[in-house]
Amino acid sequence: MDVFLTVDVEIWCRGWTDLDSKFPDAFRRYIYGPTDRGDFGLPYQMRVLDEHGLKGVFFIEPLFSLRFGQTALDEIVGLVREGGHEVQLHLHTEWADEAHHPVLPGLTTKRQHLRYFSRDDQVTLIEKGLELMQRAGISDINAFRAGSFAFNRDTLLALAQIGIPFDSSYNAAMFGPDSGVMPGLCLVEPMDCDDVHEYPMTVYRDGTATLRHAQLTACSFAEMQGLLWQALEQGRRSFVILSHGFELLNLQKDRPDPVVVDRFNRLCAFLGRNRDSFQVRGFKGLVPKLVSDQPGPLQSPMYRTATRVLSQAYRRRFG
Repeated sequence: MDVFLTVDVEIWCRGWTDLDSKFPDAFRRYIYGPTDRGDFGLPYQMRVLDEHGLKGVFFIEPLFSLRFGQTALDEIVGLVREGGHEVQLHLHTEWADEAHHPVLPGLTTKRQHLRYFSRDDQVTLIEKGLELMQRAGISDINAFRAGSFAFNRDTLLALAQIGIPFDSSYNAAMFGPDSGVMPGLCLVEPMDCDDVHEYPMTVYRDGTATLRHAQLTACSFAEMQGLLWQALEQGRRSFVILSHGFELLNLQKDRPDPVVVDRFNRLCAFLGRNRDSFQVRGFKGLVPKLVSDQPGPLQSPMYRTATRVLSQAYRRRFG
């Protein structure tokens, strides 16, 4: 079964005031993750992946550079390229109105989600993202993810028009069901949608029947391990896991989150040991394994949910 360890790489300045003074510190925290116990950002994540012979897919958000300059984006892309991992495109349109030179005529206010733009405007924004990534030395992007998974059918039509064959924006636990993509279906497996191969986030129902996506901060290692074996036994084609470049830090971004760091290390070790069952890969050179009939979400038992709730409580208390 194909497993995609995806990392969304983005920078936030804790609000939209005093951006220029806040940016240098935000860049260090969100990219390098410095703490008094060491750095826990992108270099740490790539080092752990390398230790276990795994390839990560880093969806890098470039629109921030329209405000702060190309050099910062070049540095992020350089880190991932030098680490030998895959670079793909991620867009948070909150940055579009912060550009020193307008990306879209008349855009002067925030539009949080890509889905709030017309198809033509989405084409313009995605092409601008590709242009920025090309300036950073990346010209072979073939996969996309919308910020906050907030896409719609126009996004897929825009990607098809531009020539990006893979998308990983569908999340059945968030905006997926009302995206207009494959209405009436809940996508949990790869499917061809408007000439784009959609690789949705892996989702599952926990012991309380809540639908959750497979993310390091939201899913315990025991849950993740059980779900991976379950997906393999059911013959599923893919398993898409979400993380962020800053996800191993606490909410204040000043200390490592020991629970999530442990989850990440154990997950990488597990996948490294079981490479005969799980092929951790990226989208480059991917031959799509599509399905026509969508199965339901994976299921996780109550006892694993209870264990995760306890660990999350520990994180909130001591993180």
